Order: sequence, then structure tokens, then C-alpha cells
Amino acid sequence: MWMFIISLIIPFLIWGPFFPDLIVSLSALVFLVYVIKKKKFYYFNNKPLIIFFIFCIYCILVSIFVAKDRMLSFESSLFYFRIGVFACLIWYLIDKNKKILSYFYYILVVCFSALILDSYIQFFTGINIIGLPKDGARLSSFFGDEFILGSYLSRLFPLLFALYLLKEKNQTELYFMNILFILLAGSIYISGERTAFFLFILSYVFIMIFLEKFTKLKIILSVFYLILIIVLTFSFKDVKNRMISSPANTIKKSIFTPEHDSLIRTAYNMFLDKPIFGHGPKMFRVICKDEKYATGVTPCMTHPHNFYVQLLAETGIIGFSFLFSAFAYVLYCAYRQFKSIVLRQKRYLTDYQVCLLAGILITVWPLTTNGNFFHNWLMIVYSLPVGFYLHSIYGKNRDNISF
Repeated sequence: MWMFIISLIIPFLIWGPFFPDLIVSLSALVFLVYVIKKKKFYYFNNKPLIIFFIFCIYCILVSIFVAKDRMLSFESSLFYFRIGVFACLIWYLIDKNKKILSYFYYILVVCFSALILDSYIQFFTGINIIGLPKDGARLSSFFGDEFILGSYLSRLFPLLFALYLLKEKNQTELYFMNILFILLAGSIYISGERTAFFLFILSYVFIMIFLEKFTKLKIILSVFYLILIIVLTFSFKDVKNRMISSPANTIKKSIFTPEHDSLIRTAYNMFLDKPIFGHGPKMFRVICKDEKYATGVTPCMTHPHNFYVQLLAETGIIGFSFLFSAFAYVLYCAYRQFKSIVLRQKRYLTDYQVCLLAGILITVWPLTTNGNFFHNWLMIVYSLPVGFYLHSIYGKNRDNISF
């Protein structure tokens, strides 16, 4: 039952951050007590988790000694460690019973199927199956006022694909999943979320390059993706303007939109003022109002819409280095995998690990806009592939986890 409840975090993420954060917080607390009581500290005694916990402690110290509004800063830093504990919990649950893999897989399939079907209905009819309208060229499906349909699908796609590779499938399921993956690309594209579509393409290309098997699947998906995107682009003017014309005009001036550019410049000015420790977690929304830092058309929001710039402004070069080290690790693994392919040696990563690493890659990718680094919803989504990846490296039954 506990494993099923944990896997329900997938549909709860569609309804908002409250229930997923409740599940993460309570389950992390219970697991932490269990680890201490049973003295199973090996779940935390590994480099990734040690580095993460050091980062959490550092953020708390910055909130205490640097932040202008200590209590506001604590909202982001004080219990941030629960994300790492939750990732370890997933690792523990897979160790205990592989059934959790099937729970996550089938729930992901159901959620993806419902969202993809509903997004096409909303796109072609103007409203989804529960009566929610689309907003111009943007779709929300069951997310309502939150335009994160594409983000949800793109960020959880690598995890679904990883579990798909582990699953023992019959012919009917193979056909169904191939169709689902084809429609998935179109759904993310018509959602109107340019960043989400870019991250989907980034993870997909990463997976296709480093995947050892499934050559036929690679070709089929790539061909159909290309055809589907071309058809959607040239058949629907709103889609073309949103996904092609508008970004092309923006790139002529700068990589980001004028609004995002001004936020980044403001954050950079904050970093220059306190380059070592920053201004404290969650302080961008407070400090950006200061004329000393504010610049551009939209200099102030809750966050600067880029993880790396946000950490530079709020936690300084020290906090930034933790995130950059994660990016460097992904690049190192990609290099080792590429080297093993070229030299025709045993693959450094399994196909399952390649997919999970793709999920981590789109989390730490620096050259894109994204949400608040300390946002509960985002961090829960990001923690999921990390938990499965930790098990694939350190888990007791990591060599035999098909289901």
C-alpha cells in the first residue's frame, strides 16, 4: 500500500503542488526516522547524497547569516533536504519490492494517455473533456490555469521511457506505447510551451544517441516525430507563430525574451554585489525591487527564470558550483558512454540509466528558461529520476530489475 501511495504522486502532480508535497514531506520524515532507527545509513552514505546535503546545509546557513528576510528565506532552504531523502526512499522501495516499478509505469501510462488525448481534444475543439478552454495558442488540459502541460510531459518522459525499456511487453502493448510516444511529441508541441518542447527534444536526442538497443524504435519514432511536427506547423497558423515565428524574432535580438533578459540581468547585478554567498534563498523577489540592481523592461518577479542565474544571485558562486557539478557529472557520463560506443567496449551506462540520466540532464541544462529552483512542484518532478538512478547505481537488485 505504501508503494502505491508513493506512486500516486504522478497524478497528484497534475492537481497541484499541495498533495505531492504532502506525500514527499511525510514519507521523507517517516523514512528518515526508519533509517535512523534501523541504522540503514548506507542509503545516505554516497557521494551524490552527501554533496546534496552539504548544499542544503549551506543554503540554511546563507538564510541565517546573509538573507535580508530570514524567515522568508527559510521557506525555501530549511526543509529542502526532504527532496534528497525522498529520492533515497524510492531507491529503498525498489530494493524492497520491484512491484513499485510497475506501479509507477502503469500510472505514468494512464496519466500520459489521459493528458495526451485531452490535449488533442482541447486543441481541435477549443475545450477539453471537463470544459476548460484553451488560451490562444496555449493548452493546459487538466492543469487549468497553469500552463505546464508540456512541462509535465517533457520532464517525466525520460522516466516513462526508462520503465518502458524494463517492462516485459506483449505485441499489443508495444503498438500502444509506440503510438503513445508518437502522439506525445505532438502534444508537447501544441501545448505552446517552447521550453518544454526543447527539453523534450534534448532528452530524446540524448536517449537516441546513447541507447544501445531498439534501433528500429529509434528510426520509427524519429521519422514520425519529424512528420508530425511538420504537419502541425504548416497546418495551424497559431502553432507556427507560437513555436517558430515568435522565437525566431526573439533570437535575432537575444537568446531570451526581453522580459527574461531583464530578469537575468537583474540577477546578475545582484550576483556582482555578493558573488560568494549571494543574497539568500528566495531573496530575488525581494532584492530585485532595489533600483541598484533592477534593469530592463521586467526586472522583478519571484525568480529570474534560470536555475544557474538564480543560484548565483541567491546563493553565490558556492551554491552555483553544486548545480554545475551535477551538470558536469552528466557530461562526464555522456563522455564515458560515447567513448565506449566508439571503442566498441562494454557500455558505461545501461539503456535504462541512459534514459534516467536524460531526465537529470534536462533538470541541470543551463541554456534555457525554467521555474524557481526551490519550487516544490518542480523539485518533486526532478527528484523522481534521481531516485531511480541512485538505485541503478547502488541498489541491491540493480542488475535484475525488469518487471
